[in-house]
Amino acid sequence: MADVPGTARQRTNAARILTIVGFVFAVLALLLNPIVFGVLGVIAGVVGAVLGDKPLGWYAAVASVVAAIISLVIIGALINN
Repeated sequence: MADVPGTARQRTNAARILTIVGFVFAVLALLLNPIVFGVLGVIAGVVGAVLGDKPLGWYAAVASVVAAIISLVIIGALINN
């Protein structure tokens, strides 16, 4: 069988670090500031996925969006009460 190079990028350490940072930003979006940390988490997750950490990078981006939405809902409920 011939060794044919694939089109997928190899996962690098930078990709894994950005993915972990994306998950950390998701937690910070839930606890501190949902807008700022949610956006930063999405950016870090997407860049991590593009650099080669495919499934976890996208999961970090989605986790940041979900955490930001949950945090905004909780803040909205607390303000209205």
